Amino acid sequence: MKPEIIIMLTHHDVTVKNASELFDECKDLDVKYWGFKNVGLPKDQMKALASKMKAAGKTTFLEVVTYDEASCLDGAQTAIDCGFDYLMGTLYYDSVAELLRKNNMSYLPFVGKVSGSPSILEGTNEEIIANAHELMAKGIKGFDILAYRHVIDGEKLAREFCKAVKAQICIAGSISSYERIDTMFDIAPWTFTMGSALFDKKFIPDGSFRENLKAVVAYMAKK
Repeated sequence: MKPEIIIMLTHHDVTVKNASELFDECKDLDVKYWGFKNVGLPKDQMKALASKMKAAGKTTFLEVVTYDEASCLDGAQTAIDCGFDYLMGTLYYDSVAELLRKNNMSYLPFVGKVSGSPSILEGTNEEIIANAHELMAKGIKGFDILAYRHVIDGEKLAREFCKAVKAQICIAGSISSYERIDTMFDIAPWTFTMGSALFDKKFIPDGSFRENLKAVVAYMAKK
């Protein structure tokens, strides 16, 4: 199965101020998954942007990078209030899972030991896979895995995780080259995210955000 891309309107882990305008410029491209983070825009603008994405027929994702239970619950409530389809991130808490379940929202928590800002992922591959299986036993059906933030070997982790865990797997962060897109197609997660690489013009050095995204979409369509 070919992986899908989630376009995150975020740069350096913050939603960009012109996210709504960028979405308008790019919504005609063949990308069905869109999202952003819960930092960078006031809540009313987040809600308006999520609504705009859904009105355009897109599936929406809010990524929350927080670690304590109270802030994870707050992020979950924001996702609910804004009408997102998925909450990505947060450390797993039963309270967050229950809140989202009551509101019929899909949950892709972080897996493994995630900490810091920018985030790092710690733990052996075996420990991270075991953690995923423990959460699946609690009803979790998908994960946000920061594979390329792993302190040891991100690509090896991504390969082993996708092979061992039968769930909706999103590999989040640091997919910033055609070579890494090739790797995603090779290991076949459900999705992977891309945001900063487009703002940093990693694919078309003198191009706009739209031109970089268009290049990625065209490349993936040929795979």
